[in-house]
Amino acid sequence: MDMVTPVLARDLATLGRVSEETSSESVLRGLTATLAGGVPGCAGGSAELWGEERMVVSASHSELIVLIDSEEDLGEGPSAEARVTGRHVIVQDALREPRWPAYAAMAIRYGVRSVLTLPITVERAVLVLGLYGVRPGVFAAGNVPPLADMLAEQVNVALANMWDYDEVRTDAAQMQEALAGRAVIDQAKGIIMKSSGCSAEAAFDELRRVSQHHQVKVADLARLLVEEHQRNRGATSR
Repeated sequence: MDMVTPVLARDLATLGRVSEETSSESVLRGLTATLAGGVPGCAGGSAELWGEERMVVSASHSELIVLIDSEEDLGEGPSAEARVTGRHVIVQDALREPRWPAYAAMAIRYGVRSVLTLPITVERAVLVLGLYGVRPGVFAAGNVPPLADMLAEQVNVALANMWDYDEVRTDAAQMQEALAGRAVIDQAKGIIMKSSGCSAEAAFDELRRVSQHHQVKVADLARLLVEEHQRNRGATSR
């Protein structure tokens, strides 16, 4: 049976939409739910995002989190094999799986009979996807390449969109912080100019000299000066 369905294609496409709430965790949660609901024979999905170590893990069912955590503890199993080799791995029937008997026993304990793991190289990491069936033989090797191609394309789009959006948000936050710092520096310069009768340039030079002497940022020093000035004004007005 073809594993690429119209429902799967539609739901995967929605993963590329980003918002304020979008994160690696939310993308992977959506992906695992999409696998479980859109791939024929697939009853559950998992996703592990790996850099030098595992950064994020998600699954459609809590039992699958326990299963893949147990696999990591064992140091062997289909997910580990896929990550190391860069190739997909199929367990046709956990009851008859000779490669990883300890893993197979654990999979059976959680009602898993079939497993398909797919490694996908993304811009900054490797994503290992797991598909799980409650019946044996639900993942045919001949149907894996089209599914792997679609998942690789859509996952890369979704994560790239999320990372780009994060960069935009970070840039915006940094710009806002810089503008706020510039505003408080201007306030501090005004305080110095008023108290000493110096120019704006001289006031900034004084701020910079004191900041270097005390090894603090100019913006932090300016903020302290403004806060102290406001406290003094509040004290004299009472």
